[in-house]
Amino acid sequence: MASLDLPAMAAALEASGEYRVLRKLGARPKISPPDGEKTRIGLFVDVETTGLDPKRDEIIELAMIPFRYGLDGVVYEVLEPFHGYRQPTDPIPLEITELTGIDDAMVEGQVIDADAVASFAAPAALVIAHNAAFDRRFLEQFSPVFRTKPWACSMSQIDWKAEGHEGAKLAYLATGAGFFYDRHRATSDCLAAIELLALPLPRSGAPGLVRLLESARTASWRIWAENSPFAMKDKLKARGYRWGGDDVVPPRCWYVDVAEADKDAELFFLRREIYGGDVDLLARKIDAYDRFSERC
Repeated sequence: MASLDLPAMAAALEASGEYRVLRKLGARPKISPPDGEKTRIGLFVDVETTGLDPKRDEIIELAMIPFRYGLDGVVYEVLEPFHGYRQPTDPIPLEITELTGIDDAMVEGQVIDADAVASFAAPAALVIAHNAAFDRRFLEQFSPVFRTKPWACSMSQIDWKAEGHEGAKLAYLATGAGFFYDRHRATSDCLAAIELLALPLPRSGAPGLVRLLESARTASWRIWAENSPFAMKDKLKARGYRWGGDDVVPPRCWYVDVAEADKDAELFFLRREIYGGDVDLLARKIDAYDRFSERC
């Protein structure tokens, strides 16, 4: 096996047009930034938990991988990771073990030091997760450092469909990019996502991180259709409004997130099509410091 030229074999299979070869994700080589290039530290994070509710469930695995990137979105270097397991208060549910491979024996007696996490995350200019609306809520409960950082989501803030991908799940994206990895393990998930951000996107050719930074830097507006007529619910839903439960402010009403450029048009739509008059509407500007948090 050692004498076989595996890369040449893979290239020959792909060149035939009859095969598609997936390569195992390896270490990303370091690239030296051009002289004078300003760089930042990004921090990709992933948690595995006992469930979906950050107020009730607990972190059982945490991975954080810092990487150096340029302001133009080029990934120059993947740095040393932080990884830890944590024993929760109650036994890990069977369905979580089946999904993640993490059982009670693996986490027994394990503790993730909150001070060590805060120190490790402190240099980050941006925190990224693949489904930041999930990871951010858990991590803000765990350490205040994550409340002070701007966040971005590699799942929702890149238009993967426009780039030719059929879905935004990490495993689907990796397959589409031509590699595979150990799924549902926090460190492997982070490395896979950083690789996707470093690679050129299939259609635009820009690195994924370029598109992510564009989205993260752009403010949006959340507009609430508070006390909207019940008869208008289908119209609101068809336009992309979501129903807010008790954990949002204000509770129990429809809301939508729009780009800053679309704010005035959306307010005009509500006043004309939903309320039929000039009413005061609640709107709030959202940026990367609050986006995906419990505060939104």
